[in-house]
Amino acid sequence: MKFTHDVIVIGGGAAGLTAAGGCALFGLDVALVEARKMGGECLNDGCVPSKALIAAAKRAAEANETERFGITLSPPQVEWAGVHKHIHDAIAAIAPHDSEERFEEMGCEVFRDWAQVTGPQSVEVGWRTLTAPRIVIATGSKAAVPPIDGLADTPYLTNENLFDLDVLPDHLVIVGGGVIGMEMAQAFRRLGSAVTVVEPGELMGRDDPDSVAVVREVLEGEGVRFVKGLARKVEGSAGAITLHTDDEAISGSHLLIATGRKANCTGFGLEEVGVEMGRNGIVVDDRRRTSVKGIYAIGDCRDGPRLTHVSGYEGSNVALEITLGLPAKVDWSALPWCTYTDPEVAQIGMTEAEAREKHGDKVTVVKETFHDNERSLAESADKGHMKLVLKGKKVLGASIVGKNAGELLLPFAQSITGKSSTFALGSAIIAYPTRSEISKAVAFKAWEPTVFGKVPKWWAQTLAKLRRKLS
Repeated sequence: MKFTHDVIVIGGGAAGLTAAGGCALFGLDVALVEARKMGGECLNDGCVPSKALIAAAKRAAEANETERFGITLSPPQVEWAGVHKHIHDAIAAIAPHDSEERFEEMGCEVFRDWAQVTGPQSVEVGWRTLTAPRIVIATGSKAAVPPIDGLADTPYLTNENLFDLDVLPDHLVIVGGGVIGMEMAQAFRRLGSAVTVVEPGELMGRDDPDSVAVVREVLEGEGVRFVKGLARKVEGSAGAITLHTDDEAISGSHLLIATGRKANCTGFGLEEVGVEMGRNGIVVDDRRRTSVKGIYAIGDCRDGPRLTHVSGYEGSNVALEITLGLPAKVDWSALPWCTYTDPEVAQIGMTEAEAREKHGDKVTVVKETFHDNERSLAESADKGHMKLVLKGKKVLGASIVGKNAGELLLPFAQSITGKSSTFALGSAIIAYPTRSEISKAVAFKAWEPTVFGKVPKWWAQTLAKLRRKLS
């Protein structure tokens, strides 16, 4: 069979761009297909606009602390049009990194149209048939919308239209207490909206409960209201919406549905060519291969963790496998994620609960608070802690809550994967005063019982006695 390309990549988000760019840089003929905006969800509807909004909200929060460190500021004047412009300026500044032009310069042939997989080695794009021995599906995810009575007839927001709001909500009602719900709750509250979060389960349920408790306390202190309950019914019109739980009716101006993501994997002809689907996405093996030979699925469209850095990681793995023939299995043992509330919540590897479920009594936990970190005290930003989950001296996971917590994850990625050790970290020279000193402190705490145990103490005391006798 004569092929038009070496590989066809469907999807221009983090996963697809990494795979396509990697293959093109190795000199392969790559077809990159994207019908919507280049950059995918992260650039246009997710990470970038949300972090831009959080940055604006943080500036408002700092001004709201009218007196701090002996310095008095004026209360903030929030102009939503300016906030909106900042969000879209951030998107525009990053967009060239993901642009059609950039990937054409790398060597990709970019198609801005819908793709239909017609066989294990063929894809129809517009009126053209593309063929290649390898196809990579990277079609991403979309907002998961729960079956709430009346929702279809009521205006509501998801992350896909939230950042196009032309007014600041008077009262934002959020269904979902996960990452998106919690980040947006704090951001809009800081900008001046009243905010109510409705969640039937645990807030930020995949994170360590001790970390979540710190964030909840801060958000409640800032005025965010939490309602534990299931959203049963919604009614109203633009600007006047009422959400009903089993126990109360909550009225607000805007409704945000933040109940997670679901794979965007239907409508591309995949099931017709035999690609197996799971509960929430395409079924893949550890090498991201689907049930059809030669077809891979990476990023949010497959069943598994949905994070931008995971998409990039999988894109790199698949690019290496396709270009160099090197089998590349995913390894989630040191998977990191962050929630960018203030304070941030950062996690890598296993939480304490996950570790105890797998290893039982073999698990130990050491903990250091930022209240004992001198940079944190100097900045009056000492809320939070670092928790290290260990089996013996091996790190299984780290849970951090505090200012810029995500910046402290890197050394534990090295420890979990065996490229470093708690002893090496605990004995490292760390610049003073920095927040990262807490990493050294918690790592040393794991070794403290050994370093100052019976045998070292006996030896130190013996040497001391010998010195006195010989002096």
